[in-house]
Amino acid sequence: MTTTTIWARHAQLPIGMTAKVRITIAGDRIRAVERAEPEPGDIRFAVVLPGIANGHSHAFHRALRGRVQDTRGNFWTWRDQMYGIARTLTPESYFALAHGVFVEMVCSGFTAVGEFHYLHHGEDGQSYDNPNAMGEAVIAAAQAAGIRLTLLDTLYLSGGLAGAGHLPLDPVQRRFADRDIAAWARRVGDLHDTATCRIGMAAHSVRAVPRESLLQLASVAGHRVIHAHVSEQPAENAASGLVYGMSPTQLLDVSGLLSDRFTAVHATHVSADDIARLGQARSFVCMCPTTEGDLADGIGPARAMADAGARISLGSDQHAVIDPFVEVRGLEMHERLNSGERGRFSLDELSLAMSRDGYACIGWPEGGQLRVGALADLVAVRRDSARTVGTRAAQIVYSANAGDVSDVMVGGEFVVRAGVHRSGDPGALLSKAFTRLRMD
Repeated sequence: MTTTTIWARHAQLPIGMTAKVRITIAGDRIRAVERAEPEPGDIRFAVVLPGIANGHSHAFHRALRGRVQDTRGNFWTWRDQMYGIARTLTPESYFALAHGVFVEMVCSGFTAVGEFHYLHHGEDGQSYDNPNAMGEAVIAAAQAAGIRLTLLDTLYLSGGLAGAGHLPLDPVQRRFADRDIAAWARRVGDLHDTATCRIGMAAHSVRAVPRESLLQLASVAGHRVIHAHVSEQPAENAASGLVYGMSPTQLLDVSGLLSDRFTAVHATHVSADDIARLGQARSFVCMCPTTEGDLADGIGPARAMADAGARISLGSDQHAVIDPFVEVRGLEMHERLNSGERGRFSLDELSLAMSRDGYACIGWPEGGQLRVGALADLVAVRRDSARTVGTRAAQIVYSANAGDVSDVMVGGEFVVRAGVHRSGDPGALLSKAFTRLRMD
């Protein structure tokens, strides 16, 4: 078993940012963490952070970056543009695109990702010969990129929700849908955990999953984590109220889904009652500030949800930006804009959202921490760039960006060294993927 020792001038430990720390790694685990002076043979870094989790990703949305940002409209018009990309993908082109996206993530500092996966079947909605061909393409892409993955296989059964009830599937949505929850569960049952991939579950939303299927989902999921888009748009709340007489959060609660294994993604337009329910259940809430801004979704009540007992995590969702430092600053800055006050989240709370709670929300509770026994996932950040020079180590999240990540370790192995990913340049990988998609 290979042993590696890392010495950090500053490291983000569970007790806070700490000076002069040696971290001993054997296999895929951290075996010792101690205050010490550097020794010969130590790999030295300026600042070491625990692994950073991307709690909510749609890898194929990356193909929209810089192509739809100038258009007028709202979430619903953007969704039509997203469907255009969804129509084109095959398992082969999806692997190429997801590989490039995941390499970009690792280079930016993400060491684990929850992929909210609903692109299941062929363009006509018919299953591939291997019903999990698309999901396995995502798993293979993550393995090749060296990022820890939770494949959140997503239940998607209806085309939407209106006052009269659930709508039939649009043609493109047939790619997303299984015949019923039993067929979905059988397909997901053929996917298995590995050393670097875990299988989780998701309900796309209360728009896409009728109540009778939500009622079955908790028992189907068992011990696995469950995610769902929740109240991203006011229209979803209005439709849920008309059809069910309750909010999406209330519907998920009475369906038995709110728990400490559940993650509400976005939770932008939630009520005081919704907040109380999420907090009482100790559920996670995954905020995606760059996407919520890009899609004009709104600013969710993150501070209120955290105060109620919900645990906050972060995601880059549609990947208009892939940068964990931008996302974590967005969490705080959105709160400042809403409240007129600074310091809405402490530095320790921001670290938890990036790391420990992010890992836990995607089913890796042993990760996102620099402590003995934790997964050996970590990120080294420079303090000598034009952005970070002069920064106090504890406040690195306020000055750094993805370009300041120098080295990334996942499972005890360096995936990025001196800014270079072992798979090569993510831009070149994405360029090849876009060529496959015939994008100009």
